[in-house]
Amino acid sequence: MIAGAQAELLRRVVALLGREQLIDAALAKEAQSVEPVTAFLVKHVIRSYSTPRRLAVLVCGVREQQADITEDVTGPAVKIAFKDGVATPAAEAFARKSGVAVAELRTITTPKGEYLAATSVKKGRSAAEVLASELPKEIAGIYWAKNMYWRPGKPERFVRPVLWIVCLLGDAVVPLTFAGRMAGRASYGHRVLSSGEPFEIVAPESYLAQLEGEYVIADVEARRQTIRKALDHVTRAVEGARWREDEELVDSVTHLTEWPAVLLGGFESAYLELPEEVLVTVMRDHQKYFAVEDAAGKLAPHFLAILNIALDETNEPIIKQGNERVLRARFNDARFFWEFDQRTPLAERVKLLENVTFQKDLGSYAAKSERVRSLAAQLAKVASSRGATVDASAVDEAAKLAKTDLTTELVKEFTELQGVIGGLYAKAQGVSATVADAIYDQYLPASAKDAIPRSFEGALLGLADRIDTITGMFALGMEPTGSKDPFALRRAANSVVRILAESGLPLTLADVFGVAQSEAEVAAKLQAFFAERIEFYLREGRGQAYDVVKAVVAAGAEDLRDAVARAEAVTAVRGGEDFIAVSAAFKRMKNILDQAQAKGESIPASVDTGLLSDASEKALESTGGRVASDVEALRAKRQYSEALTQVASLRPVVNEFFERVMVMAPEADIRANRLALLARTVADFSRIADFSEIVAQG
Repeated sequence: MIAGAQAELLRRVVALLGREQLIDAALAKEAQSVEPVTAFLVKHVIRSYSTPRRLAVLVCGVREQQADITEDVTGPAVKIAFKDGVATPAAEAFARKSGVAVAELRTITTPKGEYLAATSVKKGRSAAEVLASELPKEIAGIYWAKNMYWRPGKPERFVRPVLWIVCLLGDAVVPLTFAGRMAGRASYGHRVLSSGEPFEIVAPESYLAQLEGEYVIADVEARRQTIRKALDHVTRAVEGARWREDEELVDSVTHLTEWPAVLLGGFESAYLELPEEVLVTVMRDHQKYFAVEDAAGKLAPHFLAILNIALDETNEPIIKQGNERVLRARFNDARFFWEFDQRTPLAERVKLLENVTFQKDLGSYAAKSERVRSLAAQLAKVASSRGATVDASAVDEAAKLAKTDLTTELVKEFTELQGVIGGLYAKAQGVSATVADAIYDQYLPASAKDAIPRSFEGALLGLADRIDTITGMFALGMEPTGSKDPFALRRAANSVVRILAESGLPLTLADVFGVAQSEAEVAAKLQAFFAERIEFYLREGRGQAYDVVKAVVAAGAEDLRDAVARAEAVTAVRGGEDFIAVSAAFKRMKNILDQAQAKGESIPASVDTGLLSDASEKALESTGGRVASDVEALRAKRQYSEALTQVASLRPVVNEFFERVMVMAPEADIRANRLALLARTVADFSRIADFSEIVAQG
């Protein structure tokens, strides 16, 4: 939670300073939207820091005082403000509110008559006053997935009890209070390595250096680089070895330490007889250890532990021995479970799934497995009918055995290995490699960085499993809402989209929805849900611009491979002047059609060429029809770049049409025919993308 809170505190502080005119408003606004924010903020000397014990923001160039605000205000009517030349309570109240004497009020003439007016000067508050008043609200507003309160009857909640606050404006303390703590300049260093006594931060610019003197590296990126360099250095002690790259684990240990050090430990080579997946999971997920591998990429009998304490020749042997002992115990557990589980083959565990609940309203994992078998078989049949080479019997066997590892002791102990353990057990028990690999890959991709399943069989199993889960939950009304997604349905849908887009399986979303057979209301919700996931995939997974994604999805995106190809083609040509001009023309066409329909205009289904009088509208009808035919032929071959080049060639014809022709002609029949021409043109060229969605500068 630390990284998110660090970023949020920075955003809140910068927004507050901008809102209160203590830094340039344009700078504050841009700092909220720049991605990545770090590059922009570093340039403008705005920093944020964090460790497991502290969150900090440093902003340079903060004004000491808000500027005074001068504004002209209008008060009551003169006839109400004065009676017989004497000021009434209304005039006195207005003067007090405006901060001026009654004698300084002036009269202005408005369409409603004469009114009193005054020039009000609102004195700006000092930065210290603003921060003391407003900053506690921003601290209280930080989002925590889990938080706590520690003062009975008090409202503030935070991830942990707040023990100290430092708030400096230049070299002066800002007297703010949060959670019963008054801000000062006293901070604390490393929990173990420092003296434990508070020390005073002299000034904001000395913050990092002073903390480092107390064994705290507050800069997250500096701490990350310290860890990486230490990992490289310590690993050199093992000839030909290297630490196994794991960016997620690096990030985790960075946020768990203040003064990181790396310890090299070892374990008996006999443990290498266990699968690497098991050993690495024990080291990584349970102990936060980095695995070490040899030059060939094979696991070596060593590990790297990240400590939050300095190492020396006195404590290192003891700490090393302790870590090795803990890891040895974990490995012994894993080896026992591995050997114990093998006594019951996966085929004999199918029956045991009846006692494992999937979801209370959707039954056991045995029931789920049968549903998945049915869905996978139907999808395999469709894929095979379109030329894909699929082993249907292997898909069925994999679906039957896929969840059996949930009954094993190893998965109960290491839940993150479900699926993987099933695949390893299947291979060890002589099940075919196709089935074993499909079981092993069934949860891929679990994240955006993961690969998709290696085989069609694995991809079909993964699709069927996720579709069963998603449709079942939607049928129960448990679809994601806002930020809440307790069943990780968005992640499951993201995986479905990736598999359809990247696996090469000749399947579409329509095929997937077809085998799921949901009720009409549920099906409509699923369509909308997956439309969001497709847009997310094209933007985040494929790096397509927002307007390109909108244009492609508007033309249909059930065939994910086709949608990706069309998006890439639009991106390739969108910079051309002709394409931009044609896109703008299509936007104009759609606007005209929308406005005409809003007015109740009747638009014929076809164009009457006999009613075309101007040469430019005849050219649009004839040239547009010919180009549309060429584009459709290219579209059928999925030659989208060539097709879009043809669309762009319409620029002179379309420009001539809009320069010479008034679509909304006074004659009803001509007006309707011209609307029909626009409607046909838009329809003919919107099967690759809705070009009206393309945004062009200016």
